[in-house]
Amino acid sequence: MATIKEISQLADVSITTVSRVLNQDDTIVVSPEVKKRIFKIAHELKYVPPRMRHTQKKREIVIGVADWHIIRKDRTNIRLSSLDLIVKSMSGNSDVRFERMDKGMPGQYDGIMAFGVFSQEEMEFLRMQSYAIVFINSDPKDYEYDSIVMDFNKGIHEMLSYLVDQKKYRSVGYIGGLYDEGQVKIGYRRLEGIRAAFTQRGFYEESCFFIGDISKESGYELAKKAMESGCLPEAVLLGSEEVAEGALEAFCDAGLRIPKDIAVVIYKDIETLESKWPSYTKVRMFPDIVWQTAIKLLLEQIREGRKDNMTIFLPTKLEVGDSA
Repeated sequence: MATIKEISQLADVSITTVSRVLNQDDTIVVSPEVKKRIFKIAHELKYVPPRMRHTQKKREIVIGVADWHIIRKDRTNIRLSSLDLIVKSMSGNSDVRFERMDKGMPGQYDGIMAFGVFSQEEMEFLRMQSYAIVFINSDPKDYEYDSIVMDFNKGIHEMLSYLVDQKKYRSVGYIGGLYDEGQVKIGYRRLEGIRAAFTQRGFYEESCFFIGDISKESGYELAKKAMESGCLPEAVLLGSEEVAEGALEAFCDAGLRIPKDIAVVIYKDIETLESKWPSYTKVRMFPDIVWQTAIKLLLEQIREGRKDNMTIFLPTKLEVGDSA
C-alpha cells in the first residue's frame, strides 16, 4: 500500500504538506499546482487514506452525486430518494446515504457518482473530494477511474424499429429542448444522436423536429407549433418529462387522443420528475441497472479496496406501453 512518505518524495514536498492536503486541511497555504500534483500522485499510487481503510467499521457510507451537467441546479433529482431501496435490494444493508453535490462546494464523501462530461478543473475538484469515483456517460479515455458508458443509440434505434417496423407509422418526429448556461449544456448530444438515428432509418425530416427550452411551457408551445404547421407526424418522441408535460397538455387541449390520433414515446433520462404517465411507452436512458452497477462499483472500491479500474458498457432500454 502506498504511503504518505512515497507521495511526498515524488511530489517534492514535505510529509506534513501531503498529509494536510490529502486530509483537505483548509488552513494550509499551498498553491493549486502543488495540490493538484499531490492528488494526482496519490491516485496513480492507489493511495488509500486511513478513513477509507476503516470504512467497513463505519455506520454509514456517504456517496456524492455530481449531476450538474445533466440536471439544472433549479431542478430536483428525485432518484436520490429511491437509491436506498436499490442498496437494500442489492445487499440487504441500508448504511449508504446519497447527497447531491454542488459544483465547487467541498464535502466529505466516501465515493462519488459523476454524470456527464467534466472539465479538467472539475475533475480535479472531484478528485479532491473522494478517492472512489464512478463516471457515468463520460467515457474517460485514460481509465484512471471506473466508468459506465451508456449506449444511447440502442434505445433510439429500438424505438424506431418498434414504431416503423412493428406499428407501421409512416412519420416520426421529435419535440424537445436544449439548455445552455456556461459550461452546462443539456440536450445537445441527445439531439445529435436522435437526428443521426432518424437519418439512418430514412425518417429524418427537419420540419418534424421542434426544438425549444427544457420546460413544460416550451413543450406546450412546441406542440402547438407542430399542430399549426401541418407537419404533425403520426408518432412523436418527447425529449423529456418536462417537455412531455406541456406537449401532452397541448394535444389534450386540441382534442387529440393518444395513441389513436398521435402516438407518443417519452424520453426518460435521469428521471428528475415523478412520472405522470407510468404506462406510456418510453426510452429509458438510465434504467435501474445503471444505478445498481454504479453503487456496486463504488462499494467494491470503498469496502473491499478494489484498485483495478473497470469500464462497463450498458444499453438504454425501450419500454413499450399504451401510448404508441
